[in-house]
Amino acid sequence: MTPIIEAINITKVYDLRPVLRGVNLSLDQGERVILFGPNGAGKTTLLRIIATLIQPTMGELRLAGYPAKDYALTARGLIGVVMHSPLLYGDLTALENLRFYSRMYNLDRATREERMAEVLAAVGLKRRADDLVETFSRGMKQRLAIARAILHDPPIMLLDEPYTGLDQDAAATLDRVLTDVALEGRSILMITHNIPRGLAHADRLVILSKGRIVHDAAAKGMTPLAFSELYAEKTDMVSTR
Repeated sequence: MTPIIEAINITKVYDLRPVLRGVNLSLDQGERVILFGPNGAGKTTLLRIIATLIQPTMGELRLAGYPAKDYALTARGLIGVVMHSPLLYGDLTALENLRFYSRMYNLDRATREERMAEVLAAVGLKRRADDLVETFSRGMKQRLAIARAILHDPPIMLLDEPYTGLDQDAAATLDRVLTDVALEGRSILMITHNIPRGLAHADRLVILSKGRIVHDAAAKGMTPLAFSELYAEKTDMVSTR
C-alpha cells in the first residue's frame, strides 16, 4: 500500500541554520501519528512542509504517491490544515466563512450548502451558523477551523497544537471531533504538548528533537508516565552534531 504521506530525507535550512536534518516519516491511510518534541525541534516546520506551505531545502514529499513539488494543486486538495491561526474572517459569519472556502475548494454547487451544514453540525456549531466569528470564543473558532479543514473531505488532517488555549469543555468537544474524524478513515498528523490527549488519539508516537526523529514506534500501551520518561531520555540523548 502506498503511504498517504511520505517525507523522504527532509532537510530545511534557514540562514545557514539547519532546522530539519534528514527527516524520514510516513503515514498509512487512516493512521494517527502524534508528533512530540521540545520547542524549536522543527515540528511546525515539518508540518508546514507536509502541508505544502513551504518547500524543503532538500528531500522529497509525496502525498498519496504524488510528488508534492510537481503536483502541488493535487497535493493540497488532499489536505485539511489546522494551524495556530484559525484562518477565519472575523467579520463574516461561520456559514459565510465556510461558503468562501467551499468556493476555494471548488465544491459542487449542488451539494455545497448540505456539506457546510454537515460540518457545522459535526463540530457543534449548527446553532451559531449565522453569528459573526469575531463573537466566538477560542474553542469555537478552533472547532470552526476544523470544520473548514474537513469541508472538502480530505484524506489527510494536519493539526498544530489544536488544544492550545482551550478550556476543558472545548477540549472535550475537540476530542470528540478528532475521534469522529479518525473513524471516517482520515490520516491524522498532530503536534501537541498535551501528553494524555495526544496518547488518546495516537496509533504511533514520534519524537522530534534538534531536527531529527529520535523515536518512532506504536503508541499501544503507552501511559503518560512511561511516555514522560521516554521523552526525557530521547530528548536528552540527542547529539548536537
